[in-house]
Amino acid sequence: MKNKILILGQGFIGRRLQEGFKCDISSKKIYSYADAEGEIKRFRPDILINCIGFTGKNNVDDCENDKDKTISANVFVPVILAEAALRNNVRLVHISSGCIYHYDYAKDIPIHEEKEPDFFELFYSRAKIYGERVLSTLLPERPILIARIRVPVDNRPHPRNLLTKLINYKKVIDIPNSITYIPDFIDALRHLIDIEAKGIYNIVNKDPLIYSELLKVYKKYVPDYDFEIIDFKKINLIRTNLILSTRKLENTGFKARRVKEILEECVKEYIKS
Repeated sequence: MKNKILILGQGFIGRRLQEGFKCDISSKKIYSYADAEGEIKRFRPDILINCIGFTGKNNVDDCENDKDKTISANVFVPVILAEAALRNNVRLVHISSGCIYHYDYAKDIPIHEEKEPDFFELFYSRAKIYGERVLSTLLPERPILIARIRVPVDNRPHPRNLLTKLINYKKVIDIPNSITYIPDFIDALRHLIDIEAKGIYNIVNKDPLIYSELLKVYKKYVPDYDFEIIDFKKINLIRTNLILSTRKLENTGFKARRVKEILEECVKEYIKS
């Protein structure tokens, strides 16, 4: 890429993007404006990708017990980085989340970026909404791209990878959800950066995934593996289950692959890695 990129955040997404873009990545903890500007002065990027975020040590329920860390990583840090980026003429890419909506499966209409976020039941979701709302006040005049991902699925093992989680759970829910296949996410983000896109974009694969569909492909290659499908309505957990639209992303010229197109590829490469 012609632009010099700096990634902040060395978690699952940050590391995968750094590998895909072959760019600088910083291990600096951001607590203040001085921290953010210091990294910009040190690396002198054209584009800053914010992959700092807190989703809980084990899952989003942990965010309820660590509100300070959740607010700091998901709200304060994006605001600090936006200010530092704007003052230093750097484009900001903020990795956000699609886990901010209620969804009406009876209507079954994918959610577009223009819809106002309305899922406040989880503290994690509220924090992501707060962060997005602040950055959105700078749009469309300022060079900020907000990339929403949803349930990351990767072709290599990692504790944050949906496939790794499902294999270990043994029981899976039966409700469709949008997912973000990480190799496609890297390609889509590269495309949006190349065209200097601004604003909010859902970066998910086309059509939802029912988790058992992924595990059936996995079982084809690992016959000894078995799993059970359970009714989500019988589980006493507060979670976002939803389907996001890819229309805005595809209108930029990027072709979002359908979920059924990536399942075999994902599982075969996962098993080999």
